Amino acid sequence: MTRLFMLFALLIWATPLLAQQLPPGTDPQNTILIDTKYGRIAIKLRNDLAPKHAERLKQLARDKYYDNVPFHRVIAGFMAQTGDGQRGDGTGGSKYPNLPAEFSSVPFKRGIVGMARTNDPNSANSQFFIMFADGPFLNGKYTVVGEVISGMDVVDKLKKGSEAQNGAVADPDRMLRVQVAADAK
Repeated sequence: MTRLFMLFALLIWATPLLAQQLPPGTDPQNTILIDTKYGRIAIKLRNDLAPKHAERLKQLARDKYYDNVPFHRVIAGFMAQTGDGQRGDGTGGSKYPNLPAEFSSVPFKRGIVGMARTNDPNSANSQFFIMFADGPFLNGKYTVVGEVISGMDVVDKLKKGSEAQNGAVADPDRMLRVQVAADAK
């Protein structure tokens, strides 16, 4: 009976550690974890492609800027956009200055994470989007900052927005907590 109790206690203690495991070869210093009501999304940041943008996402995660922020624009078959911790509707940004574009030749395909911006290529700040499907029309026009390495099934469950409202979501799903994997508790 004592052995059974100890095994049970060990499983309870180890469960959070097992839940936070990353795919092999993943750098926890360059991985963002997004917790939603559907589960966790893990994003490998591409600091080799976009070092300033990757650093910004890590800084905002550490500032808790992204906690409880909605996926305000979600278009089925295209992408899910989030990261407006100021207003929550896609019109805001962080207290930090906008970033210069860091375009690359990496194509926008399912699972790629790109930085949202205005018509000005140098206006990315805090908002980002996750691709549901390939979007070659974005190639070379938006900064690729990362790629989902686990949790695309979670991304697929996000509430979709209205086509009539350009993907705006009524009562949107939220990023409940966003952390750099190295800091995860």
